[in-house]
Amino acid sequence: MSDIKDSSLANQGEARIEWALREMPVIRGLMQRVARERSLEGVRLSGCLHITTETANLARTLKAAGADVVLCASNPLSTQDDVAAALVSTYKIPVFAIRGESSGVYYQHIQAALDHRPTITMDDGADLVSEMHKTRPELLGAMIGGTEETTTGVIRLRAMARDGALKFPVVAVNDAMTKHLFDNRYGTGQSALDGIIRATNMLVAGKTFTVVGYGWCGRGIAMRAKGHGAHVIVTEVDALRALEATMDGYEVMPLLEAAKQSDVIVTVTGDKNVIDKAHMEVMKDGCILANAGHFNVEINIPALEALSIGKSRPRPAVDVYSLADGRSLCLLAEGRLVNLAAAEGHPSAVMDMSFANQVLAAAYMRRMHGKLDDTVHPVPSELDDEVAQLKLAAMNINIDRLTGEQRQYLSSWKEGT
Repeated sequence: MSDIKDSSLANQGEARIEWALREMPVIRGLMQRVARERSLEGVRLSGCLHITTETANLARTLKAAGADVVLCASNPLSTQDDVAAALVSTYKIPVFAIRGESSGVYYQHIQAALDHRPTITMDDGADLVSEMHKTRPELLGAMIGGTEETTTGVIRLRAMARDGALKFPVVAVNDAMTKHLFDNRYGTGQSALDGIIRATNMLVAGKTFTVVGYGWCGRGIAMRAKGHGAHVIVTEVDALRALEATMDGYEVMPLLEAAKQSDVIVTVTGDKNVIDKAHMEVMKDGCILANAGHFNVEINIPALEALSIGKSRPRPAVDVYSLADGRSLCLLAEGRLVNLAAAEGHPSAVMDMSFANQVLAAAYMRRMHGKLDDTVHPVPSELDDEVAQLKLAAMNINIDRLTGEQRQYLSSWKEGT
């Protein structure tokens, strides 16, 4: 059983999934390896993920490993309907996801994924884990564990763990070095700019472009905006990150000051109401607002609606809010993840590493069943290193190795100058 938009889109989806796989050599290799090892044999796995071509190849790999896989969307606007159709019709993986689904349907789909009675969850934002704890506690006893793909989800799960509410172990795939150093920085950097440009057809060069939050995703967006010729401003609440942004060559100031001069403002913090009414009241006419954080709460949309006297949609992913003082503000992709709601998400080549981590982390969870505390765990360093080595090999890049003498020197304290 599935709930998708249109099964006739399957052929189109299959072609795009196979095209993405060309850029995912690590996943290709893992797909063959886990098919031999059957490292997830007997596992029921529910994934609440963005239903994209890359996710489809992750799901195929999990199925090849022996898992019984069901997917639902982790964002109402991130589903690629042709991919969902191909997953169901071609690859026989049940999917509950429709692009543009209402909030009610979104949560119905999460419940459908929970009806699968998973023993491992795979989340992008922690909605699946959260809903299981809140509404389906009877499922907790059978859980082996879960994995979490994104910063926002890890933040939520650590909050659950601090409160003693988390009832099974979760591996923070987001925090793997081969994830956040590459997916968050290079993936978000490229795909967020891609979403903004596709939505608006704007020229970035010469614009004043403000990045709200200088985590790994913020670093990537600032880097790519600067590469396009924008004047980049960074706003932060963390002193170390603000100092780093300054040393990286960006102008750093409070958002209230940046709002007065920005042509584009992008949020990427994982927090709520980062762009608020006070900022909107001083923004330039025509300022473009976009969100590259997971949930659509970073921009205070109710405040924007309260300030407006009218709204129009000149382009599919652009809502222009007319204000009483004659200004207009432009919200992209309804405040949802701009890289997925207005474009196609991260490039396949970078998701290759992130999803390789997911496969290896799920297998690790199964091996460690009953041995991990009910908290958020890091990806083991050996798995992280394995992904990096596999990616280098796929790129035909060779690196040096330490000699025995060098290893001994690094492990000893006796030899000095």
